[in-house]
Amino acid sequence: MRDTVRIRCKNNKKTQDFPIGSSLSEIFSGLGLKMAYGPIVAKVNNKVTGLGLRLYRSADIEYLDMLTPSGSRTYTRTLFFVLCKAVHDIFPNGSVVIDIPVSNGYYCDLHIGRPITHDDVGAVRRRMQEIIDADRPIRRHECTTEEAVKVFEERGTSSKVKLLLSTGSIYTVYYDLDGYADYYYGALLTHTGQMHLFGLEPYYEGMLLRIPSTKSPDVLGEMIRQDKMFSIFQEHHRWQNILGISTVGDFNDIVARGGASLLVNVSEALQEKKIAKIAEDIASRKGVRIVLIAGPSSSGKTTTCKRLSIQLVCNGLKPVMLSLDDYFVDREETPKDEKGDFDFEHLHALNIPLLNKQLNALLAGEEVELPKYNFQKGRSERSGKMLKMKPTDILVIEGIHALNPELTAQIPDEQKYKVYASALTTILLDNHNYIPTTDNRLLRRIVRDEKYRGVSACETIRRWPSVRAGEQKWIFPFQENADDMFNTAMIYELAVIKQQALRALERVPQNREEFSEAYRLGKFLHYFADITGDDLPLTSLLREFLGGSTFKY
Repeated sequence: MRDTVRIRCKNNKKTQDFPIGSSLSEIFSGLGLKMAYGPIVAKVNNKVTGLGLRLYRSADIEYLDMLTPSGSRTYTRTLFFVLCKAVHDIFPNGSVVIDIPVSNGYYCDLHIGRPITHDDVGAVRRRMQEIIDADRPIRRHECTTEEAVKVFEERGTSSKVKLLLSTGSIYTVYYDLDGYADYYYGALLTHTGQMHLFGLEPYYEGMLLRIPSTKSPDVLGEMIRQDKMFSIFQEHHRWQNILGISTVGDFNDIVARGGASLLVNVSEALQEKKIAKIAEDIASRKGVRIVLIAGPSSSGKTTTCKRLSIQLVCNGLKPVMLSLDDYFVDREETPKDEKGDFDFEHLHALNIPLLNKQLNALLAGEEVELPKYNFQKGRSERSGKMLKMKPTDILVIEGIHALNPELTAQIPDEQKYKVYASALTTILLDNHNYIPTTDNRLLRRIVRDEKYRGVSACETIRRWPSVRAGEQKWIFPFQENADDMFNTAMIYELAVIKQQALRALERVPQNREEFSEAYRLGKFLHYFADITGDDLPLTSLLREFLGGSTFKY
């Protein structure tokens, strides 16, 4: 019987034997690797796991640092744990809800029976630093789900009890820090001393937990005001109160009691009510002639545009769609990225002077011939399609650059109404486990790309970092320019997308780099009870991805 395990390390492309039962941390030391911002976690046979894992079989290993999405998530998740432990130490009868990402951090709602003060936030911050400086071990426990439920019942954490009871899992992993137990759906660091940087600031009625920059982990992400984004967060909570749901445990409980149809219908009605409100606001503003709608990939902005157009008609306006795709510059004039490839997401891939010239002409009552872009030839051509606006006409323009001031710089602001549409909030797994909204969008795109574009989940996941990089550069900086924001996420959507997404994710081979992300996405989808899409309205935003819509795309 072998008393060693053979490790193939992707970081240094070497194979080396280690004593059987060695931890990933011990193996890292034995490999002699150096990482400026790590290691944080590791991929073992393309599954991300914590560094405390002991290996009893040979494996492929890749160590990940803070510059990777998995590393950053693990660091942030461990900060959540330390925050919750600090709150428990200072306010034994209090609780904290880790809610939404905002201002390059996470909004945390502290419940201590009274409004919190700056001194309260300072006390929690100091206690967090004490826990980090003490370099305390974070212990991982694997036990039966019944045992884990008992642990959290004794602590009175009902959101975790509901979640664990609804998963149907036989075994559960939880963590403890000096006797304080908590549950997280991903790996944590092994010691608190591995955290080198954090911030905690008063923010509205709660706190903002600040995390290291994903690009430069030696500094905190820049704290920026996002008042409009925060207002969407408050709206989301009002909608949650109407539905009686704040966590996946609540959601699964209602589904189990036969409430799925009501959840779908009320969620859809709340969205339609918001779209109607935006249309009424547009109609009430004298002089508005152009509606600009922006949003990142798979945000549902196309369906938002179509549903908003219907509501504009209800307010006596006639929407006229204008596609930015027809305003691309000729291929040879397209900007290139740092790799020398054409950057079609660059703002100046669009013919901005022509767009502004035609918009001004239309607003002046003149007739223009719209361009048509030939994507095969990579050239702008004459379309023969003439357009002249009537007094009740209103232009509706949708695209990733729609909120960038430079796109319509020659159009007076009073003639424009700007809408930002995206999956801005989502349901919590429990009070300490937030599901990133980018995961909502990625799952939508995986389902849509496979169903309608013949693109595999593996390929969609491979392209996603590039898509995200473009969003960070061209979309997110202009969110707060919007006159209104529309949250396209629905509280029930992951339960409806679940089965189609799982089938696509399960086809990603384990030997592909993208497998670890597919595995992670599939793992958290299993927390959700299933809902069929049969009850979805034919105009539902989700049908843009699932199919069956009355709208043409």
